[in-house]
Amino acid sequence: MTRDRGRAHSRGIVQVLLFAATTALVFALMAFLSSMTAQQHLASSSSAGPLLASVNGSKLRQAQAASKPAPILDLSALQVASRVLQEQLVKDSQTVPDLNDMISGSPSSATYTVFPDDYRAPFQKRRHIGIPESLWQYYTSTNLATHMGLLPEIDRVWIAIDHNLFLWDYVDGQELSSFVDQPDVITHVALVKPKSGVFIDEITGLLVICTPVTVLLIGVSTTPVPGPNNQTRKEIKLYATDMSIACDVEMTSVVGTPEGRIFMSGSQDGNLYELHYQEKEGWFGKRVQLINHSVGGVQSLLPRIGGSSSEDRILSLVSDPARNCFYSLTAKNTISVWRTNGDKHVQHLQTISNLYKAAQDKVPGSPALTPQSFNIIALHVIDPSESRSGGVHLVGITGNGVRLYFSPQGSTYGWNTNASPAFRPLSLVHVRLPPPNLIHPDEQSNPYREATGGYSVGAGQQQAVTRPYIITALEDTCYDLGITIAVQRGDVADTDYLVCIAPDLTQIGSLGQVRAPQVQSPPPQYVSHGYGTIATSTNRVPLTERATLVPIPGLTWGMAPVPRSKYSTPTSAPPNTPAPLVTNELATQFSEPARQYIILTNGGLHWVAKRRAVDGLKEAIEEFQVEGNPQPLIDLRDSYGRDQTCAMLLAIASGNTFLDPMEQSPLGSMSQVSTELAAVARQAFYDIGERPTWAERVTYGTSEGSGTATFSGRREGLALYFARLVRPFWKLNLTKAGVHGLQDLCVPDDILVIAQKNLFALKELLDANPYLFHSAPGDHTGARSAAASEQEAWKAEQSSVSQLLSLLGRTIEAISFLLLLNDHKLGELIAQCDQDTQKLVSSLTFEDLITTDKGVTASRALVNVIINQQIGQQISVDTISEVLQQRCGSFCSTDDVMLYKARENVRRAVETRNPMERQTWLGESLRLFMKGARHLEFEKLREICGDYQQLNYAKGAVELPLYCAHVFDTDLQGQEYWIAGCPANDARSQFWERRKHCYELVLDSLSVFEQRCAPGKSSSVQAEDPETIRGHAYELAFASEDEMSHSTLYDWLIDRGMADELLEMRPAYLEAHLRREPITVEKFQLLWKFYVKDGQPLRAAEVLTILAESTDFPLSLDTRLEYLTLAVGNAKSHPVSVGGRHETAIAFLTDLEEKLEVAQVQLELYNALLPRQNESEVTERFKALSLRLYNITELYQLWADPLDLPLIKLLILRVSEHRDDGIVRPIWNRVFEEAIEGAEPKVAADRIVAKVIPLGQRYYPSESAFPLQHVASLLVRFALAHKGDIPYGWAPRILVQCGVYYPEVWDILHEMYESQVPPFNEQANVQAISSDIAVLLTDWIEEAKRPQYAASRSEFPVFRIDQAVEQYLAELEPGRGETKATYELIKRQLRRHW
Repeated sequence: MTRDRGRAHSRGIVQVLLFAATTALVFALMAFLSSMTAQQHLASSSSAGPLLASVNGSKLRQAQAASKPAPILDLSALQVASRVLQEQLVKDSQTVPDLNDMISGSPSSATYTVFPDDYRAPFQKRRHIGIPESLWQYYTSTNLATHMGLLPEIDRVWIAIDHNLFLWDYVDGQELSSFVDQPDVITHVALVKPKSGVFIDEITGLLVICTPVTVLLIGVSTTPVPGPNNQTRKEIKLYATDMSIACDVEMTSVVGTPEGRIFMSGSQDGNLYELHYQEKEGWFGKRVQLINHSVGGVQSLLPRIGGSSSEDRILSLVSDPARNCFYSLTAKNTISVWRTNGDKHVQHLQTISNLYKAAQDKVPGSPALTPQSFNIIALHVIDPSESRSGGVHLVGITGNGVRLYFSPQGSTYGWNTNASPAFRPLSLVHVRLPPPNLIHPDEQSNPYREATGGYSVGAGQQQAVTRPYIITALEDTCYDLGITIAVQRGDVADTDYLVCIAPDLTQIGSLGQVRAPQVQSPPPQYVSHGYGTIATSTNRVPLTERATLVPIPGLTWGMAPVPRSKYSTPTSAPPNTPAPLVTNELATQFSEPARQYIILTNGGLHWVAKRRAVDGLKEAIEEFQVEGNPQPLIDLRDSYGRDQTCAMLLAIASGNTFLDPMEQSPLGSMSQVSTELAAVARQAFYDIGERPTWAERVTYGTSEGSGTATFSGRREGLALYFARLVRPFWKLNLTKAGVHGLQDLCVPDDILVIAQKNLFALKELLDANPYLFHSAPGDHTGARSAAASEQEAWKAEQSSVSQLLSLLGRTIEAISFLLLLNDHKLGELIAQCDQDTQKLVSSLTFEDLITTDKGVTASRALVNVIINQQIGQQISVDTISEVLQQRCGSFCSTDDVMLYKARENVRRAVETRNPMERQTWLGESLRLFMKGARHLEFEKLREICGDYQQLNYAKGAVELPLYCAHVFDTDLQGQEYWIAGCPANDARSQFWERRKHCYELVLDSLSVFEQRCAPGKSSSVQAEDPETIRGHAYELAFASEDEMSHSTLYDWLIDRGMADELLEMRPAYLEAHLRREPITVEKFQLLWKFYVKDGQPLRAAEVLTILAESTDFPLSLDTRLEYLTLAVGNAKSHPVSVGGRHETAIAFLTDLEEKLEVAQVQLELYNALLPRQNESEVTERFKALSLRLYNITELYQLWADPLDLPLIKLLILRVSEHRDDGIVRPIWNRVFEEAIEGAEPKVAADRIVAKVIPLGQRYYPSESAFPLQHVASLLVRFALAHKGDIPYGWAPRILVQCGVYYPEVWDILHEMYESQVPPFNEQANVQAISSDIAVLLTDWIEEAKRPQYAASRSEFPVFRIDQAVEQYLAELEPGRGETKATYELIKRQLRRHW
């Protein structure tokens, strides 16, 4: 209960809850056990609850499989579940503290957990193999010198009997290799790494064989081959290297470096030697040399004269490859640090001495530290993975079990030489005292044989007083990733005792333990705060270890850790990836075998296994099953915490490839437990897991609240177990660079296979037992009475579990997918992808493949490559697609399979010669392609359309891309973008582009079919007539209801000069297409013609008017006038009865005619200015006339008036019907002035005639432009001014030629005759006018006599003329005889003809 002391205020509550939980667990387990033994078929009962699923699991699985719908890939749920796994991985990386963190808080420690029972001992003997019989007989029948040792890297024991070396394969059990080709007694053998480039590639190791007089090298190669029990053993070959050297000192303690250098110490002189070897002998060095680094590297070149000058001999060497150095230990407890420095040289970095004093300063007064007992017998390197902060490098172990930890921090006791700038000197930082309370092996027992409760209950009655076992004289030690193994001679003959020490995770780990395990109270320790122990820092967890003694029969020759399995979690985790410490076996026990140690004795080999938490839990369940004692199970739950226990129970209930600690079963096969054991594990998982809880969080100021679920141990255990199974690969990249530039799978196949088997076993368990995550039916907080918060908690938990289960299924399928790809040569498949996909695949992690869009994209690309490969090899895709769907359905959906089968049908259509069969295959392929269209990439669609074109399959070549255009834009964003006129910088444009590409494929198909109709063109497939195929293709294209496809098609046809044919067809969307933005002249030209063809002339006129008036197009003035003329013509063609628009049509026509008149004025103005266009004041105005049509006011104000164009002004006045004498009279005055100026009367008269008559003919009867009275006055006045030169009747005849009717001319002249207004008040002028009237009337009568005279004879004013003539005769001067005769002739003509 030590952890509860810091929480005194809640201790009472915790104790009550703990008691309740423990009692509930005991009752539940006892009830379950009795139910299992008494009623094997309880599952048939309707109220059986959880048992129903466990007993009828297989039937339930079948039912689920039958009703299971196709999985829908919910990436967001998968990503949520993946974050849960990440949280668990982070927890695992932080659960166990770093070694440096635990020992740096105090100078010394001596805290150990020692259990008296074998049941909880941290180590157990697991296996023993005797020395092969033949070797044993040879060994026991001679008195020859014998030495032996372990070479675990090649699974061999070396045994040297005199000069014979035997290598015993302990995996096979009886296999022996031998080397007898040298005559001297072999004293030491070591395996080192060879230098690169010296030997053939097959040689991966060198055996260094030492005798008292020589050292020689033997090459070793290994080949994995099948061994017994389906295990793999290593077959070795030995190669003679012809490398040996004589020495006068016996060598021992051989170590190698990563670069292949070999160092050793001399037994007699204790010097540091290097065995230097090279491929060939050179000028400056022999092929093999022995270099003495202790005396500057020259002693080996000279004959030995005397002993070593130093009394402090090197006893042993230890290599530290990770830190690129090695250490030496001397007889006087001095440690030196060395680093290789160039060929044949070493650098002495540091010497650490006075270690006894340093240790005593850390633990003053300790009985374990005396000058007599302080003797360091071994150095061991601490792997960086154990002390990730880099704090602890080295541990030394003394003969009585004291461990000395060295770290590169603080000052050093001793002295330092030749320190490298990058080297930090080591110093003693922590002294770990040996366990004072070790129990003698004879005293160990199991106190849990009674079902009455825990260890402390009744302990006094059943256990004798223990005798502590004190470590005094260790002979050999082994340190491996936090675990210390040492051997001491036992107090029984031919027996050694192994001291086994390992970190106690229940004490140092943050596992959520309810309470610390109850341990045996140690006897009073010899270290007290009074003389040395410093209190541990409150923020650091002190190092606590479990210790035990294991008896081993025989005398120990050597010990070594079994090399870590290839299934072990790689220590080189990717950057930013949480990885557990190697000492955290809870995190690795489900993904690698138990840690084992080989003990070599004179009787054979013993395997001692580190007992994992899951092993203890499994045995506790077995004890409960056999004896009904739940106490061990309860203690384990309390020691490891609820969540960790649930994770382990899941592994036991489902089975795991690493449940067997000794790997007796072949790796990769499931280690199953009995059905009954699995049932107990399931029930314990359910009961220990407890229920989720809900913490309400109220937001102030609102009535609404929110909360957070605290998940049950069941959900936490599932997440934890799941995360640990996938840790070996989850964050790793899928691929790595391989040979020939190809990519290889980053994780070995067998690691993925094993992980998949464990994941699948977990999935099977959960599928068969869905109740494991439901509340119990009999729960007192059942659904009816549960508070809302309880329901929320269950809802949150079940949602999270559902997400985890989805991720579990997806992960299993992902591994199947990758293994399938690997079977099809993954590297070659990736190389066949495009560059973007290759980069994508190389950047993906396993997690990305499973949970992200990028993974979906990459997987689909790879599946397509496989299918293409199958089709290319003319292999049916049915098999591969079925395999994909069965093993990894979420990576090959039903839609994908349909696409593959569709392509298979296309291939069959190509191969068949039967036209009917071809059409059947093509029709089926089209149907399947349409079903799977949403997964069809555009490039694949292009290929398919190309196939259809080659096969003359118009239906597929047109309808498939049209259908895909719709599928690629299901949200209609592309359509909206098109309708909006394709605005720039719009995100929707990408969807329109997809549609457009599909439409282009349709046009491409039409183009291909068009070309085949050209003379001399033929298809590779003999089928229907090309004209028929082309016609069918066009029918299908025009039958589409996709307006956008029609629009694209119309543009294409127009560009190909087929506009007239399009107008004849008048398809459904043509009008909308031609009216659609952007408007062009070509579109509107077609549109007005379309309306004409469609019998809508008024709409044609509207379009032509828009064209004429548009300022968007650079049209010439003539063209605009032409459009207006056509518009008027079409408007006049509008039928009266159509659509009831008659009045509107008339108004529109009137407006058009007026616009046309104004446009004609503008054209005349343009032509008038054409000769003057280069004049400075005219140039810009002239150009402006071509830009658009102007109104009449603009023409007058901007051109006619500023440029003083009188004739244009007259035209404008006539068109505008604007009467303004102040404007028009000066214009006519100017016309006459210009004609008269500087000319003879007769010439001037001719000029006037030439000017006035055309103007009159054009403008009469417009008073606005041709003021008749004023023009007549100007003519008459000119005639009066030149009486002698101008003949009578000149003025009236001009007016008649202008188109003025005779009556109007007579009226004007008669008015002048009668007016008496100057100049008509002079008698001569009056008489001249009378003469003009006589000529006018004569001409009028002659005109009236003609048959083609416009008016009828009855309308001629005979009486009025007759009376007027009488007046003119009466008032005529007597001297004007000619005029008189004319009048009389008129009278006679009147009487004769009327």
